[in-house]
Amino acid sequence: MIDGPRLPPRNGGPARRLVVFLHGYGADGNDLIDLGRMFAPILPDTAFASPHAPDPCDQSPMGRQWFPLAMGDMHLYWRGVEHAAPALQAFLDAELARLNLTDRDLALVGFSQGTMMALHVGLRRKAPIAGIVGYSGLLAGPEHLAEPAVHKVPVLLIHGDADPVIPVMALHAAVQSLGVAGFAAEWHVSGGLAHGIDENGLRLGADFLRRVLAG
Repeated sequence: MIDGPRLPPRNGGPARRLVVFLHGYGADGNDLIDLGRMFAPILPDTAFASPHAPDPCDQSPMGRQWFPLAMGDMHLYWRGVEHAAPALQAFLDAELARLNLTDRDLALVGFSQGTMMALHVGLRRKAPIAGIVGYSGLLAGPEHLAEPAVHKVPVLLIHGDADPVIPVMALHAAVQSLGVAGFAAEWHVSGGLAHGIDENGLRLGADFLRRVLAG
């Protein structure tokens, strides 16, 4: 079972919502958990969790990976998300049960490889989740979006136009594929941003989470 850092609701009461952060290649859950502190003022009844990916990183002994680097090979991306999905699904099941919440109370926020996981797993839960925010990532297996197991949940994708790791064209390809599949995906391109998250992206992500978690 994977695990990672957590934050309780800021208001001190029981959790009414859950946001789970999914880190990128070579990082771990500690890399994104502080986003929960940034989002907490507008999501005061929300618990946050940031699990460590299941495998040690191939190229960073102190980090973790959801799957090995695929270097642009879409077939390997699909194999990678399929490989890591069961561990993440089990973590989400356990967190929701622990907090006495359901999938409709859940949102996922991913960065880079974590965005690939958020889009893969978040669209294939047993029931639709509240929404997905993906920073600087891509959509693995767009040809699988028409499968019956895929739920059309709200999605926001944010990417820097100077990203040297995953080019911004990945955002445009994902938005096009989601649109063809019937999703109303929102998106934003941050000018001059490399492989990261800027203040505007945080603001947009927080506002999106507020909206979708409010139902």
